Amino acid sequence: MAKPGGARREAPGSEPRRVFMIASEAAPFAKTGGLADVLGGLPPALARLGWEVTVALPRYRGVAAGALVDHFPVEVGGYTREVGFFDAPLADGAHALLVDCPELYDRETFYGVADTGYPDNPRRFAMLVRAALEFLARSGAGSSLVHAHDWQAGLAPVYLKTLYATHPVIGGAPTVFTIHNLAYQGVFEPAWLPRLDLPWDLFTIDGLEYWGRISFLKAGIDANLITTVSPKYAEEIQTPEFGCGFEGILRRRAGDLVGILNGIDTTQWDPAHDRFLPEPYDADDLSGKVAAKKAVLAAYDLPADDQTMARPLVAMISRMIDQKGFDLLASIAYELPRVEATLVVLGTGDARYQDLWKRLAALYPSRIGARIGFNEALAHLIEAGADIFLMPSRFEPCGLNQMYSLRYGAVPVVRGVGGLNDTVRDYVPGDPKSTGFVFHEYSGDALLGALQRALALYGEPLPWRALQAAGMRQDNSWDRSAREYVKIYERAIKSRGAVG
Repeated sequence: MAKPGGARREAPGSEPRRVFMIASEAAPFAKTGGLADVLGGLPPALARLGWEVTVALPRYRGVAAGALVDHFPVEVGGYTREVGFFDAPLADGAHALLVDCPELYDRETFYGVADTGYPDNPRRFAMLVRAALEFLARSGAGSSLVHAHDWQAGLAPVYLKTLYATHPVIGGAPTVFTIHNLAYQGVFEPAWLPRLDLPWDLFTIDGLEYWGRISFLKAGIDANLITTVSPKYAEEIQTPEFGCGFEGILRRRAGDLVGILNGIDTTQWDPAHDRFLPEPYDADDLSGKVAAKKAVLAAYDLPADDQTMARPLVAMISRMIDQKGFDLLASIAYELPRVEATLVVLGTGDARYQDLWKRLAALYPSRIGARIGFNEALAHLIEAGADIFLMPSRFEPCGLNQMYSLRYGAVPVVRGVGGLNDTVRDYVPGDPKSTGFVFHEYSGDALLGALQRALALYGEPLPWRALQAAGMRQDNSWDRSAREYVKIYERAIKSRGAVG
């Protein structure tokens, strides 16, 4: 694939499909969560399907990757800065376009300090979108469509319909907008509108206005098509329980809203070739899990005698917050040591939950282990050594750990929300498609009941191995996800009559 910005065009009738993505994070350059994993995994998968893919994101502090391919002044609402554009290769021919504006992006953190966003975040992410679109426009190659991700890129559909509506290269480009987590909405004071080159007539209930302010997320929802990160979450966000105030807006676009499950990197997460494991294993031979289990117990200073090895190892790797179900775990905290299992947790979060798990580990040193923080090698080892993996989330747009667990033969116990519902099939005796245990009521009793069902089946080796094998053979790769995105892209292109 030509570098982004290359003016090479194919002969008429052979124009390649091009998607130009805009996002605030992409692995390996910048990551705070799952958004970066998507933008690191999806572009190469699309490239393997024959698409030319470029991902534009800020060149944050400490990012040294890429070669300078262009620089020019970009203006947003009278604020003009010289912007550099660095091309960095991704796997399989995809590319990242790192947008360099040190005054805006060379900062301590990506979004703000101490849970408070930088006051100029509207300008920072408007500049990202404008700079990316200007670069695309100057390339002369255009794009089959523009795919914007989360509120930070939400102005892309609006800019394309206003400032660039008649542009000879990118005018009329269809847009796709992906909501990764509806809880983050990019809400700012309306006085920003003219400072973002947006007219006041957009400050309406049908425009960007949201409870007296403006929302970049609402701007993104103006795209031709909207996706989110699981089919179940696409349904949930149209309801008051999960809609975060946007349920009515999204219900009006229900026909244009599609849920596509995220994928996982099946090269990094593969028990047959994982460099962090003491022994490899696969769905046909699970013996390597025994060595991993011993290693996990040793890492947590838990006994690894025959009695402990015979008990199931229950694990959780998570941020320790209410959203992830830690309030449910707290409600049954002193019942957990009584179940016939060993428990380990890895994560960081609210002090009250960190303290609770440290206290439990001190009280029950032969049954419970707690590590506060995060360690990539230990995370891989836990997935391999665990027999059961807990994800009792209040809400979960997609979730990745349950997919890692399935691939590693750690049977998930999950609440049936979002992507957890779409990836884990509740155990029914005799159902070969069962992959885990699902509960629905958000209560400690429901969680404990699902866990007890899993522990009971663990004592039956044949159906338990069948459950593990079914999960390990499930396709949660980015290649599967990319095929679904291509369907959306083709639909968006067709709806606008675009060909390239």
